[in-house]
Amino acid sequence: MAHPMQLGFQDAASPLMEELLHFHDHALMIIFLISTLVLYIITILISTKFTNMNLLDSQEIEIVWTILPAVVLILIALPSLRILYLMDEVSDPHLTIKAVGHQWYWSYEYTDYENLGFDSYMLPTQDLVDGQFRLLETDHRVVIPMESPVRTLVTAEDVLHSWAVPSLGVKMDAVPGRLNQLTLISSRTGVFYGQCSEICGANHSFMPIVVEAVPLTHFENWLSLMLEDA
Repeated sequence: MAHPMQLGFQDAASPLMEELLHFHDHALMIIFLISTLVLYIITILISTKFTNMNLLDSQEIEIVWTILPAVVLILIALPSLRILYLMDEVSDPHLTIKAVGHQWYWSYEYTDYENLGFDSYMLPTQDLVDGQFRLLETDHRVVIPMESPVRTLVTAEDVLHSWAVPSLGVKMDAVPGRLNQLTLISSRTGVFYGQCSEICGANHSFMPIVVEAVPLTHFENWLSLMLEDA
């Protein structure tokens, strides 16, 4: 989860988020270099005492300021396209979860198992215990096995929502009447928090998302208990 006065993104908990962090740092360094160059040129132009009123064009300058932006665009576009294709790739998922947005809560279905589903509501402040976070904790968490590709189908029942967990590097719009899909892989155990990221009405800020990644054996134990209760 995010922390007060935090600079930068949350720590990566998935390979995809690590790629996004690397791309962010790569693009930020390019922006920093361009800004430094532009500031240097502006400083030189306003501080110099030499002028040439007869200079109409310069072939060398024209070549440089045409080729240099093209090279910069290529350096940004290639890794960006690579990450876009990685985000869209869904290959041999071990588990499929359907997330449905409602006003104003999420419901989940483990589609590989019959009758396994639940609604996930935000916990009121008075029901929180030590260690739980206000406006972020839910009564039912989405439990997934770590280091396993999980396909998530995202849709909505009423209005537009968005299912987002920043530390896992996933964000997908929930559109009524349409199924969008994404793949998430947690590279470590932990509890990861997210929120609806599409303004969906009065209680938009009160429908958090909690994903808990556990070892496979723990997930199987949780699964057997949930199936027994169902």
